[in-house]
Amino acid sequence: MSLVIENTKILEFLELVGRLKHVKRTGWVLCDINECESIAGHMYRMGLMTFLLTEENNPTNLDRFRCLQIALVHDLAECIVGDLTPHCGVSPEEKHRREDEAMKKIAELTGIAGDRMYELYKEYENQTSPEAKFAKDLDRYDMILQAFEYEKREKAPKKLQEFFTATEGRFNHPFIKDLVTELYRQREEFEKKSLLNDHA
Repeated sequence: MSLVIENTKILEFLELVGRLKHVKRTGWVLCDINECESIAGHMYRMGLMTFLLTEENNPTNLDRFRCLQIALVHDLAECIVGDLTPHCGVSPEEKHRREDEAMKKIAELTGIAGDRMYELYKEYENQTSPEAKFAKDLDRYDMILQAFEYEKREKAPKKLQEFFTATEGRFNHPFIKDLVTELYRQREEFEKKSLLNDHA
């Protein structure tokens, strides 16, 4: 393949990925959250959370770099298919089919790098490694953390309870479980303060 054709394809890939900076996450749009996060914003914070793994809180020696890579590719297909949620009227099977097709297209644009991205995406989808399972924990945790941030911003305790209900008891890694406990504690405190202010 000539360098010009290769670079043309890479540019197409980068433009596709660039869409993720502007596509709002569907769950928040459906909940009427103003100025909600983009898909890229979600993936970015997930990626940063992988840096928080240390010798103390990572007893199973997860590969941090692999966790970071999975975090950065897990929603990549959404630059083509959009952010499909259970509320979109698309079956889980159809969602997976569309996303798989999109990832194959992305892989074709970037050659060996694309093959690697596709492999990591499948690893996440099929939950076939400890790193993929950790990334799933990050995905769920970032969602409830974001939900709590919106509740605080809008001074609306429990407004986004459905996101907490959907993830309850579904975290596995001890480090993330500890963060969930702290988040729940702060959320409870926020609710109590709001009730006191309402009655003041």
